[in-house]
Amino acid sequence: MSSTLSTVLRQIGPSVMLPMLVYEIGHGAVMPVIALVALDAGASTTVAGLMLAAIGIGTILGDVPAAWLANRVGEKGAMLAAMLASAVAMSSVLVFDSVAALAVALLVLGACGATMHLARQSYVAEVVAVHHRARAMSTLGGVFRIGLFIGPFVGAAVISVWGTRSAFAVAVVASLLAAVVLAFAPVTGAAGAPAGGAHAGPVGVREMFRRNRRLFFTLGVAVASISAIRAARVAVIPLWADHIGLDATTTSLIFGIANAVDMVLFYPSGHVMDRLGRLWIAVPCMVVLGLGTLALPLTDSAVSLTAVAMVMAFGNGIGSGIVMTLGADTSPAVDRRSFLAIFRLMSDVGQSLGPVVPAAIATVATLGTGISVMGGVALLGAAGLARWVPRYSTYATRAMVRDHHRRLTEERDSVTPG
Repeated sequence: MSSTLSTVLRQIGPSVMLPMLVYEIGHGAVMPVIALVALDAGASTTVAGLMLAAIGIGTILGDVPAAWLANRVGEKGAMLAAMLASAVAMSSVLVFDSVAALAVALLVLGACGATMHLARQSYVAEVVAVHHRARAMSTLGGVFRIGLFIGPFVGAAVISVWGTRSAFAVAVVASLLAAVVLAFAPVTGAAGAPAGGAHAGPVGVREMFRRNRRLFFTLGVAVASISAIRAARVAVIPLWADHIGLDATTTSLIFGIANAVDMVLFYPSGHVMDRLGRLWIAVPCMVVLGLGTLALPLTDSAVSLTAVAMVMAFGNGIGSGIVMTLGADTSPAVDRRSFLAIFRLMSDVGQSLGPVVPAAIATVATLGTGISVMGGVALLGAAGLARWVPRYSTYATRAMVRDHHRRLTEERDSVTPG
């Protein structure tokens, strides 16, 4: 576990990062056209808009079964199964021209995503040293962002030749190619093995929740607020842009600029967490997102909205990998997968609620009020993280980091001859 970061990245690059990048390119290709395909299949505008929610529902439904699957076939087997199931689901959209078939396919896609994310997080938590963990997790977050960034461009190129539904063919090819890459990639430790290793055991999800319910109801809720404000950011920026009269082209350009800011910050995030402790990212991430969200209703032009969107993207970007890192830090060595399944479930519920809260408040008050409430949620989340991260993560503060490195040095000295 004393490998340098470059060695760690070589270690998990072929088995996690490369297949995830390829897989997410396919995911990114279909995201912009889901509503359009639903409309072509005869869905109403409302139903077409709800199709994206099917992915989130599938993710929540898939979190706990993902742990069951990984405990039986190992992380590599679980990821392979998810990739192949995703390919089948996306193929069904090419074969069946119906709203029901699309909804089922998106539910399966969400469940496959849950399996992929849990398996990769469990694997990295197992094989990467704790003092390199945040950089590995934040780089995984960066790979996820890069794949989703590239995907729409690949999809657009294919759609220009074969039509809208061909974006799902991109997803099929990407899933199968990712499975081939993963199948031939070397794995380290117990990632390719079913339950029975040090990190897998007979605890189960229900018992794991009972043992750690205090953690889940404190730190878990704070982590859910991270996912909620991140998801809300994606929803409220275009809603506010429409509110102040900006067209779709301008809104897309604002998103592109903000995403560029978000995407370039993933590695510095992990570096800071590993060098100074998790709090140095967890709290600033939420404070910046909260203040940016509170400032959003104050904008009244493309320029001011772009500036605030960039601030929010900065907050989101510096938090790359924070949820996965905290999950890995707090997970037990025995049956880590069941713990992470619950941890991810809470995060995914937060992600699902994030866009709903401001929209629901807007129906009884104003959109600006709904957005401001989410800004307040982010600041409360920052306070929760400041309180509970040091209680549950042994790598939360700079003092904890120094103590960890001191123990490592003492252990190396104790086994060095002479």
